[in-house]
Amino acid sequence: MNDNLHTSEAMLAHMRTSEGFKPNVYDDAGKPAIGYGHDLRAGESFPTGITEPQARALQKLDVEYAEAAIKSLVKVPLTQGQFDALVDFAYNVGTGQKGFGGSTLLKFLNLGKYAAAGQQLLRWDFVKGKENDGLEARRKEELVFWNS
Repeated sequence: MNDNLHTSEAMLAHMRTSEGFKPNVYDDAGKPAIGYGHDLRAGESFPTGITEPQARALQKLDVEYAEAAIKSLVKVPLTQGQFDALVDFAYNVGTGQKGFGGSTLLKFLNLGKYAAAGQQLLRWDFVKGKENDGLEARRKEELVFWNS
């Protein structure tokens, strides 16, 4: 149903801006990450850091993973803006049961409650139980894409 959709260049640029480029491994809310918010997977190691082109390559892989999850989990048609917003959201919070896959956002969306689903984006602006200004801004930007 949404198989023909792919993340827009505008969203990819937005994601890079939101995440910021970090050439060395850093702590991202308790998880090691590098580049543009790439969560390190088992066996991955970057002892000398990475370049920006390498970070973009990791971003591409992570975006493809998020796109596949959205195409699998979402059972209703999406606009390009909605798809872009969901890719950014899933890229940021994850696709599993503790992230997009188990979210009320997904439940509302699959019931065809698009407006309610979009508003759910704004609820995901907490880090370790505290509201985060950066995530609040990111969620508001996702909502702009959602409504475009």
